[in-house]
Amino acid sequence: MSEPDTGAGSERGGRPPRKPTMADVAERVGVSRALVSLVFRDQPGASQETRRRVHRAAEELGYRPDSAARLLASGRSRTLGVLVTVHQPFQADLVEGIYPEAERLGYDVLLSATAPTRGEARAVEALLSHRCEALILLGSDADAAVLGEWGRRAPTVVLGRRLPGIQVDCVRSAETRGVRQAVDYLVELGHRDIVHLDGGRGPGAAERRRGYLAAMRRHGLGERARVLPGAYEEQAGIDAGQLLLAEARGIHAALPTAVLASNDWAAMGLLHALGRAGVDVPGQLSVVGYDDSHLSHLSRIDLTTVRQDADRMAEHAVRLVVDRLEDPRRPVRTTVLEPKLVVRGTTAPPPP
Repeated sequence: MSEPDTGAGSERGGRPPRKPTMADVAERVGVSRALVSLVFRDQPGASQETRRRVHRAAEELGYRPDSAARLLASGRSRTLGVLVTVHQPFQADLVEGIYPEAERLGYDVLLSATAPTRGEARAVEALLSHRCEALILLGSDADAAVLGEWGRRAPTVVLGRRLPGIQVDCVRSAETRGVRQAVDYLVELGHRDIVHLDGGRGPGAAERRRGYLAAMRRHGLGERARVLPGAYEEQAGIDAGQLLLAEARGIHAALPTAVLASNDWAAMGLLHALGRAGVDVPGQLSVVGYDDSHLSHLSRIDLTTVRQDADRMAEHAVRLVVDRLEDPRRPVRTTVLEPKLVVRGTTAPPPP
């Protein structure tokens, strides 16, 4: 007895079923392949009824237009490559803002992440090898020569860094003004022993450090200024907290009354170390972060922080890089956005 025919989707001899093609859609509708192509490219030349029938046939057959192949055939990919560090909450917020603006302007987005075993150079090469037309670099710490080379290979915008003399566009916040707001606020609360947890080589860290030192001098607290080594990492905050706690256990030593962390991720590590040691935040020690990442809003964290507007930064980055795609000769531009202090539950006047 012969086996029943299972239809066009069955596998014969272990081979997968053939994918439907544009020609199959044309045959189903009874029109030319060229006309079906016009419909999928949303070009004039087909009636509304024909368009409706083409899309219905495509759905019935399971056909999906290969837009990537069509774009590559035209010499374009219309894809923006984004370099991201996956463990940074603020960069995740930036990615969320990049997608809608890119789609609005007719571009897709391809992500490539750095990791302890995957450096920036490898991540960027992956984006370029996938024919990304332009690069958006989140938190890059590559040196000027490397950034300049990437900028020559593809239109490039860097977020969060000050880049004088480099032929790539930049979007950043006014770091020193943001830190000044935080220090001014802490001083108004009555704090004098304000420590800064540094961001190391992180984007904007040098500006935040300079802003802290300048603000402390402006309030006559220059001799009390102290910068702890750190990084834009949770572990850096934990290490700083353990150092301060160890010092406070010494003879005649005490905790500072406030810590201004380089970013929210480091501030959360600091909060973790202080919490495990039973230190009351903000009763004994106030903590301020920088970024206003989505994690800082959580009720159990409720972090006072300096807000960088991730959505606006992302929108400006996409527009800058798309503008450069349209006109590669335009002058290099830097967009500087104003930060804003957001007061939440981790700050209070110092203990009496």
